[in-house]
Amino acid sequence: MAVVGAGAAGALTAMQLCETAIRRSTPLELVLIDPAPEAGRGVAYATTDPRHRLNVPAGGMSCYPDDPTHFVRWLQAHGEPAASACDFVPRHRYGAYLADSLGQAVIRAHGTVAVSRLRTKATACTWTAGGRAALRLADGRTQRADSVVIATGPAPGPRDWAPGTLRGSDRFVPDPWAPGALDALAADAHAGDDVLLVGTGLTAVDMALTLARSGRRVHAVSRGGELPRPHALTALPPLQADPGLPGLPLAELRTAVRRHVAAAVRAHGDWRPAVDGLRPLTQAIWARLSDEDRAGFLARDASRWNVHRHRMPPATAESVQRALAARKLRLHTGRVRDVAAGPDGGLAVTLSGGRTLHVGWVVDCTGPGLRVEECADPLWRGLLADGTATPGPLGIGVATDAGRLRPAAGRAPAVRAGAVDDPAAVPPPLFTLGSARRGELWETTAVPEIRVQAAEVAAAVLEPLREPVRGRRRPTDVNGLPVSTHAAAAAAYRAGLERLLKVRAGAETAFARAVELDPGFALGHAALALIGHECGAEVDVPRALADAQRAARERADERERAFVEVVTRRIAGSGDSGDTALTRHLAAYPGDALALSVAVPTIAFSGVTDLDGAMARRLVERTTSAYEGHWFHTSLLAFMRQDDGRFDEAAELARRALAVEPAAGHAVHALAHVHYETGAHERGRDWLDGWIGDQGRGATHRAHFSWHVALHELALDDPDAVRRRWFAQLAPGRVNGVRALVDSGSLLWRARMSGCWTGEQPVEGVLAAVEREVVERPATPFTAMHGAVALTAAGDLPALRRLRTHAAGADPVQREVVAPLCEALEAVLEERWPDAVARLEAIRPVLRKVGGSAAQREVVEETLLFALVSGGRCEAARRLLETRLDRRDSPADHRRLAALPGLD
Repeated sequence: MAVVGAGAAGALTAMQLCETAIRRSTPLELVLIDPAPEAGRGVAYATTDPRHRLNVPAGGMSCYPDDPTHFVRWLQAHGEPAASACDFVPRHRYGAYLADSLGQAVIRAHGTVAVSRLRTKATACTWTAGGRAALRLADGRTQRADSVVIATGPAPGPRDWAPGTLRGSDRFVPDPWAPGALDALAADAHAGDDVLLVGTGLTAVDMALTLARSGRRVHAVSRGGELPRPHALTALPPLQADPGLPGLPLAELRTAVRRHVAAAVRAHGDWRPAVDGLRPLTQAIWARLSDEDRAGFLARDASRWNVHRHRMPPATAESVQRALAARKLRLHTGRVRDVAAGPDGGLAVTLSGGRTLHVGWVVDCTGPGLRVEECADPLWRGLLADGTATPGPLGIGVATDAGRLRPAAGRAPAVRAGAVDDPAAVPPPLFTLGSARRGELWETTAVPEIRVQAAEVAAAVLEPLREPVRGRRRPTDVNGLPVSTHAAAAAAYRAGLERLLKVRAGAETAFARAVELDPGFALGHAALALIGHECGAEVDVPRALADAQRAARERADERERAFVEVVTRRIAGSGDSGDTALTRHLAAYPGDALALSVAVPTIAFSGVTDLDGAMARRLVERTTSAYEGHWFHTSLLAFMRQDDGRFDEAAELARRALAVEPAAGHAVHALAHVHYETGAHERGRDWLDGWIGDQGRGATHRAHFSWHVALHELALDDPDAVRRRWFAQLAPGRVNGVRALVDSGSLLWRARMSGCWTGEQPVEGVLAAVEREVVERPATPFTAMHGAVALTAAGDLPALRRLRTHAAGADPVQREVVAPLCEALEAVLEERWPDAVARLEAIRPVLRKVGGSAAQREVVEETLLFALVSGGRCEAARRLLETRLDRRDSPADHRRLAALPGLD
């Protein structure tokens, strides 16, 4: 496989070829042909000037169409931790991102894809015996390939606007992006070295920033004399355009677009949402225009479209505006009519309006050409000459069938003499993407379009190599359900699943091993995404989810695709729709143990978020027959029974599961809740402490079991034991990440609320053990609740308000429960006790929606009790304590009740 061109389009194609090949286990030899010193940068991103910025926010520049935050995460991991999707990043940073992402794709594909680079140009393509391509290279070599992708990027225009006297002048810069093209301008020290930029688009903007200096004036001329419009400082959401626009004739289309823009201005006071809302329809609109209407658009509308569609970053626009105000940048409307030698070796440039400018240099900023017959690239000229390629609509670009070059009708491609017997032999697959398809698509030169085309080209190139599915028996998971992978990856997946069901460490490592053995294993990627999202495992969740979705499209059965959809909805925070997908999946596949584990709020996952827990109970009951008394399902039944208050049944079921599997974490968890809720604090403390020191040593959530022991010690009113437990088993360093937030942080707050821990608490260490993003921008309501508690314990009111802002714009449960909880806790910190009490009482009926157990959610009740006492509401506090003591005995609650005023 040969990819000609290693700029953005070539790099994106190479990435997709590598990753598609490893998902499909398709051996591939990939050759990148490009003279540039580094693959990935191309012309656009090779600039080193930090003033040259992307004109699309970082959130729209991911290499992968199904992983939109990939570039932002790369920035955050490479020296810019505060980078956001709204940032307009210097272009050289994007070039580094492309190069690094390509390098990472090559590394991941090692063993399946052999990648090499030839630092030269391809100058011709003919066909050899056997129907292979023979690429003639500028250095005299020939590279053969079974398939070829031409990704050479936009070609410069013909420069026929420039008079001959200018084209022959050493003061003319025909390509400002060529290496060293601006060196002479930078070295020119003459006072009269003003510069004329021909063109006023984005290239001219960049050149104006680069060339501006004291004593120099930069002129820019174009037919319209208009610069690109700036992006808004604060982006507004696109205004969806009428889907009926494609198919309208140009005159009606103009009217419809004007109405669309007017609607955006009325709704938002800004035209930009209208233009952005047209983008999803632009290619379809262009495809359905007649050639006559396309020509009319190019003549009358293209310039106006371009200045509004391809906008300047706000910082760039500000710099340009300052230059205009200081008259260091001057705009002119017209064309270059004549150029003559000027004084001091400069140039006298006469414009069509009659004005003459005396400048030291003229720089061509007109951008790439449109019509393919004007292209000077010998590779394209040869393909057009021999009929392998044919011009696209209006002669713009080339004609393709979904990216595959369409030969001229009735013409056979050139064949090397004597190479094949049949001169009409079908040539090998020859593809292109990006600017070469502009005649067909119009909008096709930006990364958001090219990355989609790269994925489509990679799939099309490798499709003939896909091995047919054989009738061999597939391996199975722990419950006998078939999985779409080979035996070794299935074994690693089973090991991970068994560890997850036992609540033991090592699941993440096992799942990672499964996808390392089989990168196309959808369930392995989905499991990694799931535990990263909900359990705080060190997983690149968006990447794992994108890999799961890609693999599911290519190789998965109906159950596996359904499970990937469940994980996708859950990670997307789609609220009730996510739960609906999960319950629907379990109705169809009750034996899917991982899905059932996700649905039941025990210890590994937060479960479904329905109000009264009935949904989770029904799911466990309905799946009983699929497990035939398996210890895992029995453990879940035990947990559901204790959640219903059926403690004797729960204890019996838990002990039955532990008799079969002593390490069954869900059964241990159920029994821990039974002891706590029945007030058996001494027995529960001693039994659980013993299990932690034995079977619990390998538990994933060992800290949570320690937290349960500490709850008993809190209830027993033993502050010294609580402190010892915290420092020995729950302090940061022993517990990190989300677990520190959920267990260590909440315990500190409960100990303070109950009066069991007075004085300074080490809560700052807890927050330091968790990524700030997890605390202030949590993915799940359960994590968000505990983040709010930890921030309150730390007294960090600004961070608590930031969390409230995040929750107010997050999933439905965070909006309904967590945002009001943050407001209540703000009132606690500000000692607005009536407000705190009112808000906490309002939250309690819906608190169950955040997931987790009643014992975990009890932290809100503890806070309410503290607020009641602090606000002098002693009667209400007494009623709450008496209700708790009716529920279970607690020496600590007896002590608090006795301390209330007015009691004997």
